[in-house]
Amino acid sequence: MTSQDLSGTAAFDAGEATMPTWGELVEEHADNVYRLAYRLSGNQHDAEDLTQETFMRVFRSLNKYQAGTFEGWLHRITTNLFLDMVRHRSKIRMEALPEDYERVPGTDMTPEQSYDVANLDPALQAALDDLSPDFRVAVVLCDVVGMTYDEIAETLGVKMGTVRSRIHRGRSQLKSSLEKAARTNDEARVLLRTR
Repeated sequence: MTSQDLSGTAAFDAGEATMPTWGELVEEHADNVYRLAYRLSGNQHDAEDLTQETFMRVFRSLNKYQAGTFEGWLHRITTNLFLDMVRHRSKIRMEALPEDYERVPGTDMTPEQSYDVANLDPALQAALDDLSPDFRVAVVLCDVVGMTYDEIAETLGVKMGTVRSRIHRGRSQLKSSLEKAARTNDEARVLLRTR
């Protein structure tokens, strides 16, 4: 890719263009931010909230952004907001609604959201959801987003050794969880065959 091929925030980061308009920023990055938020949170509603909050933070602090890696900056904001959400939720006691409470029907997912959700195997998403937030963030940033260990360390504000440890432990837990799910599926298949 030559420097002439750069557009949007990549061209701005390379010093070859001015910062894109707000609409262009959202259009260029909303899908990636939502995908990351969904992989971290594991559900559509939290992903939508994280995406919205990320862009609110970007809007408020865009004038402070220095050319560098805009996408990395977005990853850092999204990841920090996710970790804040997890910490906040651990402090809140949730009470269930009464059974006779009338429910308001929700909206269906858009085709794009359905595709994004379908990209990761449900067993893999369930295994990711079972990881602790710190391990999940490290594994998602490395294996789903494709960031390097250095980029993850910078994004999370932790040492390289911590990143390596979290990724190793997270992957080990994922492997165990997926192996257990595979054994359960195999046992279910055997039971179905014997009936």
